[in-house]
Amino acid sequence: MPLPSRQENAAITRAAKTDPDNPPLSKADMARLRSAHEVEPHLAEHPPRRRGRPPGYTKERVSIRLDKDVVEYFKAKAPKGWQTDINAALRRAAKIDKKRAS
Repeated sequence: MPLPSRQENAAITRAAKTDPDNPPLSKADMARLRSAHEVEPHLAEHPPRRRGRPPGYTKERVSIRLDKDVVEYFKAKAPKGWQTDINAALRRAAKIDKKRAS
């Protein structure tokens, strides 16, 4: 996303300064500001979320050959989630529900 030009930025600032619902902060307002940690310390108590798949939820990498038209069907249906859709179709065919899998 390109940054606004100086003229556009000035127009945005002028409009913001005249917004009755959100007036600019005064120096006194700025002096009263506190960090979220000071105001709501319990928010900082939570450990950061780990990225990726939860440790107890594993998947196994496999290599199988599928008919071209089958792969094309799933890719056309969900270009970014086609492998997940194949996994779901295999679950249905094998009559395996997610609760028993891990």
